[in-house]
Amino acid sequence: MAATRLIAMHGNKGKTIAQCLKDRTDYAKNADKTENGQYVSSYACNIDIVDKEFAASKDEYFRNTRRINPGDIIAYQIRQSFKPGEITPEEANQIGYETAMRFTKGNHAFIVATHTDKAHIHNHIIFNSTNLDCDRKFRDSWFIALALQRLSDLICLEHCLSVIIPKKPHERVKRTIYPDKQSHRDNIRNMIDDILERHIKDFDEFIKYLETYGYEIKLGKNIAIRGKDQKRFVRLNSLGKGYSEADIRQTIAGHPGEPNRNFDMLIDINRKMAQGKGKGYEHWAKLFNLKQVSAALVFLQDHNIRDYDELEKIASGNSDRFNQLSEEIKGKEKRLTEIAVLKTHIINYVKTKEVYVSYRKAGYSKKFYEEHREAIMLHKAAKNAFAELNVTKIPKVKELSAEYAGILAEKKKLYGEYRSVKKDMMDYQIAKQNIDQFLKIDAEQKEQNRNKKKYKDTDR
Repeated sequence: MAATRLIAMHGNKGKTIAQCLKDRTDYAKNADKTENGQYVSSYACNIDIVDKEFAASKDEYFRNTRRINPGDIIAYQIRQSFKPGEITPEEANQIGYETAMRFTKGNHAFIVATHTDKAHIHNHIIFNSTNLDCDRKFRDSWFIALALQRLSDLICLEHCLSVIIPKKPHERVKRTIYPDKQSHRDNIRNMIDDILERHIKDFDEFIKYLETYGYEIKLGKNIAIRGKDQKRFVRLNSLGKGYSEADIRQTIAGHPGEPNRNFDMLIDINRKMAQGKGKGYEHWAKLFNLKQVSAALVFLQDHNIRDYDELEKIASGNSDRFNQLSEEIKGKEKRLTEIAVLKTHIINYVKTKEVYVSYRKAGYSKKFYEEHREAIMLHKAAKNAFAELNVTKIPKVKELSAEYAGILAEKKKLYGEYRSVKKDMMDYQIAKQNIDQFLKIDAEQKEQNRNKKKYKDTDR
């Protein structure tokens, strides 16, 4: 999940363009927010001097065009926030980079700074309003924010992340899912798989099934077939391993009278369609194409999972472990934030201690307070923070730094397992979702058939 927002960055009164750019980029690159700059990337610019390069492009743009626009936009910022616990900083930065590159089409320099100081990981993407050729500027429009959100959604889907569901139908354009276009060879392979799952006695019966499916057969040294919408014949030997005449004969001979598949949890969608099972399967086929079903089948075969209960158990176990790791990482991040805050207050407390002691000795004089307002306020804030964090004995900054380093190392180690478990969880969930959807439609169709039969029997 990623919520995105596009922000136009204007110059501030009393500051030069260079100063404004430095303020914005320095905030984005803040070492405390990006784990010492570890999660800052860039395109077509130097991270260390990005503000100077952006400012120089403005001067070059003026020399090329002689245009001066009052209240001009000096840069744009994309804020991209992710669901807590769903993504790592590395992947968030990668997604931010892809978003910026595809949004600007590579025509504008940008930096991507991934902040990890909040409960939710988020990106600050700043791209130059002036293009790389310094002759045009980025054109904003009323629908650009919607285009950005849709692009971000698409990239999140490509990275197996969840996508924000719009609350109101009119707020977002309805997505249409188009199944991948099947080639003639893919269709032939799927059709052969379908036939071999039947009780095939010999190769002659296989040929008859080909004719039943509407294929024209060319017999000879190399058997070739052609469908109604094909211009040329396709030889079986050219379809790959498992689909040559010799492979098919061996499959039939090795498993006479039995389906050649050893995986019996799924029913092939092509066979269901051929048997005229109704519109339910047509609807299913539009949402989940044959490649997805095949991928789920191969995945479960590779992992030797033939039982639905086992699949459900593994998928649930991966999900539980993923959630557990997410909570552990959140706990580490919370403690890292506490340590960072505590270190700041300890430093402020030590620096302002003498001033505060003098303030007390002065009988809390208003005059003394006004003269040392900032130091006294910092000292009070530190004491309040200690009380909120239940700190009875102020720890040493060195000890906190050591604890911070240790927790940070533990968090990075957890992220390693987190990434692995996340991938496993997504793989099993995708396979399970495809099977669940198929079995649901299968059950609904069987129930409809039973009701039709019952109605016919009653009508008699």
